[in-house]
Amino acid sequence: MRVHVRPGNRMGPWKALGVALAMAALPAGCTTYTTRVENAPGRPTVYNDPATVGPPAGVGLESQDLISMTDTMMRDMLASPVFAGRTPPPRVIIDAEYFKNEGSTPLNKNIITDRLRVELNRAAAGRMVFVGRHAVDMVEKERSLKREGAVDPGTTGQTRATLGGDYRLSGRIATIDAVGSRSGARSRYHQIVFEMVDLETAEIVWSGIYGFRKTAQDDVIYR
Repeated sequence: MRVHVRPGNRMGPWKALGVALAMAALPAGCTTYTTRVENAPGRPTVYNDPATVGPPAGVGLESQDLISMTDTMMRDMLASPVFAGRTPPPRVIIDAEYFKNEGSTPLNKNIITDRLRVELNRAAAGRMVFVGRHAVDMVEKERSLKREGAVDPGTTGQTRATLGGDYRLSGRIATIDAVGSRSGARSRYHQIVFEMVDLETAEIVWSGIYGFRKTAQDDVIYR
């Protein structure tokens, strides 16, 4: 880029050099652009009571349904004579191994069985013994270390074998879906069945069922 100095408006060599350098820094065409980026603040985090309906809400299995369902099953199970007042207390296995989701709502089954096991364990107060079959690999590894002498026997002593279960949870989630062809409204009925099965005879010693139907104009995405 050449700098032209008109007659009558003469400038010193240093000033002319400064002008030339400034113009050389401009983009092609000597056009300048100013871009201002607005950093709009995001929405603040809001805590919602998981036992109540909160936004967004759809037709799937949500936190309030989960809490209500597991609380109902816990109370019903503790009231059953199969589990209440027995000596010695029955040993139960409650996990998601045999709990199936055959419905249309994507769901981590552990969120149901974990909550049921924890709340039931707290409320049972020794009336039931909970066997952690989901942790059997961890237990067997530690037992092997103790018997090989790699670690000491601990403070609770050693047993001939790990606990066997008397009863184990099984169950199934099923759904019925309907969509209005004109309104676009979605409806979904959930039916969740819980069963405790005798691990010697296969007898179903306790059953519980929980069902609900929800309708929404626009469904949400469950992950």
